[in-house]
Amino acid sequence: MRVDTMRRIDFWAGVPLCFLATLLLRAWRLVRPASSAPPQRVLFIELSEMGSAILADPAMRKVQREAGAELFFVIFAKNRASLALLGTVPAENIFTLRATGMLSLAFDTLRFLLWVRSQRIDTVVDLELFSRFTALLTGASGAANRVGFYAFHNEGLYRGQLLTHRVLYNPHIHIAKNFVALINALLAPTAEVPYSKTFISDDEISLAKAQIPGSACEEARAIVTRHASNYRPGRHRLVLINPNASELLVQRRWAPENYAALIRLILGADPQALVLITCAPAEREEAGLLEAAVGDERCVNFAGATAFAQLPALYSISHFMVTNDSGPAHFAAVTDLPTFVIFGPETPALYGALGRTTPIYAGLACSPCVSAANHRKTACRNNVCLQVIAPERVFAAVAPLLGNGE
Repeated sequence: MRVDTMRRIDFWAGVPLCFLATLLLRAWRLVRPASSAPPQRVLFIELSEMGSAILADPAMRKVQREAGAELFFVIFAKNRASLALLGTVPAENIFTLRATGMLSLAFDTLRFLLWVRSQRIDTVVDLELFSRFTALLTGASGAANRVGFYAFHNEGLYRGQLLTHRVLYNPHIHIAKNFVALINALLAPTAEVPYSKTFISDDEISLAKAQIPGSACEEARAIVTRHASNYRPGRHRLVLINPNASELLVQRRWAPENYAALIRLILGADPQALVLITCAPAEREEAGLLEAAVGDERCVNFAGATAFAQLPALYSISHFMVTNDSGPAHFAAVTDLPTFVIFGPETPALYGALGRTTPIYAGLACSPCVSAANHRKTACRNNVCLQVIAPERVFAAVAPLLGNGE
């Protein structure tokens, strides 16, 4: 389904369903009072953002470490691969929902209601800020502990009264710290209004690194060689350019002509640089247009060349990456790859990747223009926040990593 279609359904169906679910849950509690349970089988729900599955990893590891919990996860099927990068959640504990159409989504929702009970889930952590659907999944899970973000007196989405632990979303701290706050609320010895009255240090959101065997790196080099016959390992410095951005927020896209200008600057400054244009397979045609615009044999269309599971190995043999604010910035964070991320309608203060990341951000008065209060939907049709970022500015950021022929 298209993103705007899902947004409309989430509003027009989600609001009355959340209200109805709240009434039903209250009526059920009159018959069967709520019971408490220690968090031992903890289900995380994050459907639509692959990057958020990485940003939530410190929170997942915390409840695993401090409560000895077994972890489970629910995610859209198309985004499942992101959970494999760090392997924190066992593959058999991941439940996927298809978002290809209303019938498949409805069928998978019914399957979820059976699955969540068969797994004896005692705790659900709803990581979403923008979805009433996940609020409904959380409320219908039957779990004793239901943790998530709640608006209180702030502007935000109406998501019913389906939580046992209502956490105040803080728009002034990184989203990874907000995720940790959900776990702090769950582990709090006494009830609080609002949760969570805790300090979260930067150390608490440090990201684990993927374990990449040498054989995977050799395979990645072989794939590069198949697509770039002039590639010489040990001689060339691989520079990754990722111009894609998901349909979820197209305003995050830096213009292709800017990428073309940046690539020319990189190739002109470093004779040993070999640029790979990395995109999803569906964007191979767009990557080909960018390759043609550059017109240099050291710029190669690499869209769809690797499987998702091979990305960490590719990142580990590369020199640096320049990317839009999208999933690859977070995927690269599980490696030591220096990554330069171009931000526009969102801010790195809240959504920056947790790796070796340098944000490039204009900081206009209108930016960031998406938030939990507007369902991540901006009225902007002219992303000046990205247009004012010149290729020369990005080149100045990456230039210290380039060689001069050595």
